[in-house]
Amino acid sequence: MTALSVNINKVATLRNARGGNVPDLLQVAEDLQQYGAQGITIHPRPDERHIRYEDARQLPQVLTTEFNIEGNPIPEFKELVLSIQPTQVTLVPDAEDAITSNAGWDILKHKTFLKETIADFKAAGIRTSIFIDPVIEMVEGAKEVGTDRIELYTEAYAKNYQQSPEQAIKPYILAAEKAVELNLGINAGHDLSLENIQYFAQHIPQLLEVSIGHALICESLYLGFENVIPMYLQRLKF
Repeated sequence: MTALSVNINKVATLRNARGGNVPDLLQVAEDLQQYGAQGITIHPRPDERHIRYEDARQLPQVLTTEFNIEGNPIPEFKELVLSIQPTQVTLVPDAEDAITSNAGWDILKHKTFLKETIADFKAAGIRTSIFIDPVIEMVEGAKEVGTDRIELYTEAYAKNYQQSPEQAIKPYILAAEKAVELNLGINAGHDLSLENIQYFAQHIPQLLEVSIGHALICESLYLGFENVIPMYLQRLKF
């Protein structure tokens, strides 16, 4: 079964909109795990507009599942991750002013930097994942830089799913098959939802983990976390 890691950035955005501590990010993380989430994901950015670095430091107090921290490995981020020692760090090439992640790594361009960064995290015992587009050359590059896993950037799949699921998922199947051949673990995330997650999970071989935030939070406004988490888990079960 593919593991579900819930990205709680949007919960922090709601809290920050009014100040104070409502909703309580730590309580939400604790509750999500109780409802069945198998991991918690955060993506702190330098301006701390949603997840704050202090949130990242406090979350291990309540986490009993896997802790995944995403971000661009600038020095401050790298120091944060090494001090917290999460289960997994996912390297994402987002610019400081990016609203959300919008591209995978050009591994060929940043090979030396990524190889050195990944080596530092792995030396600290932290599992590494790298955010990439579903391109064979990038999967091969991921193997070369030494990452444990790749995270397939799924915005294109989600955008084209309604028009043609078969065409939308085709490059992801090819990328995943190459990853399996190279003994790389496979994660996925970005714009996955209750509508499109089951088809994706059914067709991607050896999919280990999906990280879902925005859609899950939006769906929960209507249905509630306690209902939505089991709905995702059911779609990920085969």
